[in-house]
Amino acid sequence: MIRKKAASITDKKNIIRWRSHEPTRLETFSDAVFAFAVTLIIVSLEVPKTFDELFETMKGFVSFAACFGLLFLIWNSQNIFFRRFGLADSYITFLNGVLLFMVLIYAYPLKFLFTLVFSADGTYLDHGQMLPMIKEMQVPTLMYIYDAGYIIIYMLFYFMYRHAKNKAAHLELTEYELFETQTQMNVNLLSAMIGLIGIIATFVLPDKIKGTSGFIYFLIPLVYFIWFTYRSRKSKKIFGVSG
Repeated sequence: MIRKKAASITDKKNIIRWRSHEPTRLETFSDAVFAFAVTLIIVSLEVPKTFDELFETMKGFVSFAACFGLLFLIWNSQNIFFRRFGLADSYITFLNGVLLFMVLIYAYPLKFLFTLVFSADGTYLDHGQMLPMIKEMQVPTLMYIYDAGYIIIYMLFYFMYRHAKNKAAHLELTEYELFETQTQMNVNLLSAMIGLIGIIATFVLPDKIKGTSGFIYFLIPLVYFIWFTYRSRKSKKIFGVSG
């Protein structure tokens, strides 16, 4: 309540005002889903009984950290959206529901991916035999699965921000807030386009190196830097403050 009152009395025009300060039932449910997704990717639910078991468990910490980091980024993006706009109409509820579904459906695939990436030789132990985690012919399908999930998640955020932009009059968005909404809307679209490039790269690359299409995601920091630098300079020129 104090935060809400403090936000309402500010006289600054070129800021992004938070329109929601207390979690709604939709957000509470979302938090529960994200918590469940983290539970699905947990390193181990059982306490190691020997040092060998502990050592094997420790191997999974890096992949768990990577999965947790991605889930946190998605949760934080969702949280910022709801804090900024406080929208909970049927359209946003639907988009958020699809987002939560994607988070759950990709929890195990994400764990598999990062376990594979951080595995020394891409094998696992099964009844005393070391077996490959994935066959060469399965790599393209794996890449298509993750590229599709990445595209869907960021397109969902794109549509959420576009809906907020369309509700500008109802939300009483200032020109600065509208500018920043457009910035976020477009950066999500750019992210989805990177996923699309990943699909194209997987399709055109030779079979033996199709897995290298994943390196396309190293473009993300560069694209974000260029886009936000451009929008920050434009914001400073128009509003006198950097976005």
